[in-house]
Amino acid sequence: MVIVGLGNPGSQYKKTRHNIGRDILESFAKNFLFPSFKENKRKLFSAIKKEIFNKKVILGVSLIYMNESGKAVKNLLSNFERSEKKGIKDLWVIHDDLDLPIGKIKISKNRSSGGHKGVQSIINYLGTKNFVRLRVGIKPLGAGPAQYRSEASGAGFVLKKFAKTEKIDEITKLVEEVLIFAIENGIDKTMQKFN
Repeated sequence: MVIVGLGNPGSQYKKTRHNIGRDILESFAKNFLFPSFKENKRKLFSAIKKEIFNKKVILGVSLIYMNESGKAVKNLLSNFERSEKKGIKDLWVIHDDLDLPIGKIKISKNRSSGGHKGVQSIINYLGTKNFVRLRVGIKPLGAGPAQYRSEASGAGFVLKKFAKTEKIDEITKLVEEVLIFAIENGIDKTMQKFN
């Protein structure tokens, strides 16, 4: 299983809405005692691996910006000999979702990008949408979808940091629980339990 957390590299993007996938994956790696991420700038990603429940789990983050995520993910999969289409079904991508309220998650497979440029880049580079997406809500509770959807306001909004009242630690714990369950039980049972 390969799990990728989408986000932008650089400390200035940490704890921003757009980086929630990357931030959660880094937390997961720390909490489940993975080795430290090793950068491979030539291959555009940083990845680590460990066995959990007798299954090899690879965690990866891009060293290039969100909109080019596909280039890094393709290199990551190729590096771990998973570039064949049948291997992509073991790819999970964690990313922010502007249509879901804070605290909500949605697991989907073989679906369009829904306008997320990082996910669209992955679809373009892999030539398939047949992978798992773990979408993490970043929309403030009570906000209407149109309020953040325009290109200009959406781009500015996703680069803002979370408010303290938005309880990101609780969301991180939920996603970590989903990942552990998925590693042990697979996609179908995970979707039944958490969707």
